[in-house]
Amino acid sequence: MERERGIKMKRGGLKLVAGSGPTLAVPSQDSAIGKFLTHSGTFKDGELLVNKDGLRIVSHSNAGEDPPIVINPLDNNLSLADLDSIKVIGKGNGGIVQLVRHKWTGQFFALKVIQLNIQETIRKQIAQELKIGLSTTKCPNVVVCYQCFYDNGVISIVLEYMDGGSLADFLKIVKTIPEPYLAAICKQVLKGLIYLHHEKHIIHRDLKPSNILINHRGEVKISDFGVSAIIATSSGQRDTFIGTYNYMAPERISGQKHGYISDIWSLGLVVLECATGQFPYPPRENFFELLEAVVDQPPPFAPQDQFSPELCSFISDCVQKNAADRKSAQVLLSHPFLSLYDDLEIDLASYFTSSGTPLAFF
Repeated sequence: MERERGIKMKRGGLKLVAGSGPTLAVPSQDSAIGKFLTHSGTFKDGELLVNKDGLRIVSHSNAGEDPPIVINPLDNNLSLADLDSIKVIGKGNGGIVQLVRHKWTGQFFALKVIQLNIQETIRKQIAQELKIGLSTTKCPNVVVCYQCFYDNGVISIVLEYMDGGSLADFLKIVKTIPEPYLAAICKQVLKGLIYLHHEKHIIHRDLKPSNILINHRGEVKISDFGVSAIIATSSGQRDTFIGTYNYMAPERISGQKHGYISDIWSLGLVVLECATGQFPYPPRENFFELLEAVVDQPPPFAPQDQFSPELCSFISDCVQKNAADRKSAQVLLSHPFLSLYDDLEIDLASYFTSSGTPLAFF
């Protein structure tokens, strides 16, 4: 799975100086990329333009006579030539993720490198991820996209480097997460979902442990919007079938229309998996067996003899088979489970760093 990690770079007032080119590993490419580019060598999808100088959203007048207007450019102080590759930290979906270090400031970033000799549907997902990254830079619980580049047939996306890796990585070490820490983690994930759902009108559509990242400061952030969908209104619905099957809500895995609330089912499965140390559904031989289990069988639940009534209730509110019966992220943020351990003053930073996590300090 891809691992996008990051130390957040301070913005404003910092002018980065161009340097010699880095040695960055890139996937192979072929002549198929030509159909995705403009004659100027720019990756283009609608008003989204990406070249070696970075990403821009360009709006033209109806008459086409006025010069283009650049809207919401990302941090143009960053240059791809100023990033040195340290190592590959993840692979998947047509590309790789590298840990890179800025030559002049020493800051670390995660660099997602994606070749463009790929299917049209994947290219559209890349463009979608770039657009979402451009618009989701103001939430502390969503991974920051600093800049995007197109050069030599490759899209490079500069992201935060989350040095604790993903929740999936963490679970491999600790096996289970105690309720007090799980409540604190869940609170941050819900804040990220509230931002995506209610402020940006985005369904993540692939929420799972490997797309929830952590760091040594105790921060928890949602990542990987390659399969997300921007919805025009809060009641918007989608019927496309993209994402990881295991965490799909019943309405999604059966190919029906779905909305923001489909992410809540996924959250419920993630919380249950963190609590028990096991994915809620037993291994299945094929997709159709999983489909039958999710759609036809009762939803999974937390054993009442092992967990608090509040956690059992929270998971139940998330994994209602009827989407209309699930609680929204805003409502769940007020669930008693999330405040049950407030008097303990939970310190996620200490928990992440003292639980054997191979945090990558350099």
